[in-house]
Amino acid sequence: MNTVVGVELIVLAVVYWAEPAGSLPSWIPGHAAGSGHHHVKHGIAAFLVGLALLIFAWFQTGKRQPASDDAA
Repeated sequence: MNTVVGVELIVLAVVYWAEPAGSLPSWIPGHAAGSGHHHVKHGIAAFLVGLALLIFAWFQTGKRQPASDDAA
């Protein structure tokens, strides 16, 4: 689940960087009809959150360490 959302957010970041606000679909935050402004900060935020979710998913799939009986 985290992997899918992470990839979707990275794709959204590319859309924010590539398309002006007027060309974004109306359901995407930042849509402004007729605007030529690119949402660079929205793209950076979406990219960083997507990357964080991918890293989180990667750590969740790591090997499990057996519980240690050595209580110090």
